[in-house]
Amino acid sequence: MKAPEHVRRPAATVGVASVVVLGLLAGCGSPPPEPVAQPAPAVVAAALTVPQTEDVLAALGQTLEAADADLDSSQLPPRLEGPAMAMRRAEYVRASATDGDKPPTVLPTKVLTSVVPQTTSWARTQLAVTEQPDDLQAQRILVLRQGTPRSQYRLWGWARLMPGAQMPTTALAEDGSEVVPASSTSLLVPPGEVLTQFTDVLAKGSKSDYAKTFEDSPFQQELEDLRDQADKGVGEAGSASSTYEPLGNPAAALRTIDGGAIVAGAFTAVSTISITLDGAKLPLSDPFLAALAGATSASKKLTRTYTGVVVLYVPPEGSDASVQVLAGELVMTEADAS
Repeated sequence: MKAPEHVRRPAATVGVASVVVLGLLAGCGSPPPEPVAQPAPAVVAAALTVPQTEDVLAALGQTLEAADADLDSSQLPPRLEGPAMAMRRAEYVRASATDGDKPPTVLPTKVLTSVVPQTTSWARTQLAVTEQPDDLQAQRILVLRQGTPRSQYRLWGWARLMPGAQMPTTALAEDGSEVVPASSTSLLVPPGEVLTQFTDVLAKGSKSDYAKTFEDSPFQQELEDLRDQADKGVGEAGSASSTYEPLGNPAAALRTIDGGAIVAGAFTAVSTISITLDGAKLPLSDPFLAALAGATSASKKLTRTYTGVVVLYVPPEGSDASVQVLAGELVMTEADAS
């Protein structure tokens, strides 16, 4: 990211200083004019210019290219953090365990559009919708975050655009989009509560109190499929259960033109298989799972932890529309077998 140019002193200020000096030299008894404070801009500027965003993405691309080539997560910290770091590290384990048959997710850094916040404070988070990857998989939404004024923008998370999902219209990147506070009641669901409600729906399905608030999506179906696989995998040898928890507050909540917001956040999904049948063993035939767990079978319990990133469209308050999943990503990041 290019460093901002130093702000030059306005010419009017220099003129005032000259008048003061001349007045003193002439022995004039009248007081110097008081400087007039410049009014604050009516609209907060976008946090990044388009060229600065392009520089951030270029630096991210260079880091990913080098680290992906070596499957070396130690190269990632300058440009990755949070869920993205955990997910990419696990993907390197997966690629190594499968001899490259399951490589890391392709993350293009050429983007079609960016949603940039209007803000003068930190942390700052922007969203970037990428071009379609060369492998013709879905486009990605990259979540880029700057924690402090002196830190670099880092990839906080990424998610696959869901089939049929349409990005809502937002302000131009040059103008920036309003940051919606976590407690805002201007939305159908406040940003600070939407992940809690979403994970409740994941856990309880149609029995959740919030089931009607969220539109069904392929991402939710993906999580249901994982539960079904766990149930079938253990069979009569034991039982399977799943829990879902938000990972802190959303990373971003940016206003859309219609008064709604795009909200990006993360959650964990924990799948636990308890083996109760005497003498039963659950083989870990997936090389990635075995590598994460450091074991080839489980005789008591198998726990798998997934890190998920989700990008939601939350309609404005009073809307008849539902919360939609625009994009989602789920990666197994931890495993334990006993």
